[in-house]
Amino acid sequence: MSRFCLAILSAAFMLTATFILSAAFLLNATEFPAPAVDIPAPPAKQAATVVLAGGCFWGVEAVFDHLKGVTDAVSGFAGGYKATAHYEMVSSGLTGHAESVKVTYDPSQISYGKLLEVFFSVAHDPTELNRQGPDYGTQYRSAIFYSNDEQKRVAEAYIKQLNESKIYSRPIVTQLAPLEGFYRAEEYHQHYLEHNPNQPYIVYNDMPKLKHLEQQFPELLKKR
Repeated sequence: MSRFCLAILSAAFMLTATFILSAAFLLNATEFPAPAVDIPAPPAKQAATVVLAGGCFWGVEAVFDHLKGVTDAVSGFAGGYKATAHYEMVSSGLTGHAESVKVTYDPSQISYGKLLEVFFSVAHDPTELNRQGPDYGTQYRSAIFYSNDEQKRVAEAYIKQLNESKIYSRPIVTQLAPLEGFYRAEEYHQHYLEHNPNQPYIVYNDMPKLKHLEQQFPELLKKR
């Protein structure tokens, strides 16, 4: 059972402060290993997708929406049935869904492996089991929902590489699962950070991710 993404400010601040101080994504990107295995870039522009879960989808969506080569980032649900893909139901923690983001990108501009590097180093802490920061429950789990064998192979290899590098103080708990379906969340969740930059949860949980992204991966950012 979990509370909603909307946090009580004082509790969220204290829990988030602890999360930020301990999270692996605060490591300098120069220390963070790039994937040794990746999907080769195609010779021409294409469209590919990946579905990632890393806690509350507001911040994860915003991180990927800032990357060059990403044409769309949609907040939604994966891991459960279509009938239960509604925020109020998913927030019970009983549907099997994880709050997820479907990222559409051009692999000739940014690779699948580079997206995973941002996912593991900036977007969330993959060592937290069934939670992220102040949010608790299986709906906030870390997960990669792969759509083909290549995505699975690269993700497995990268998780193994990161664990062996000891870049984190704890093992990665990211779930790898085949994508059975992705269900778009309610419209008020889409681009939530962009529309609500001063919302307390966003200020304390998600704005630091964007700051870290800007500092560590300036070459990946879209011009805005």
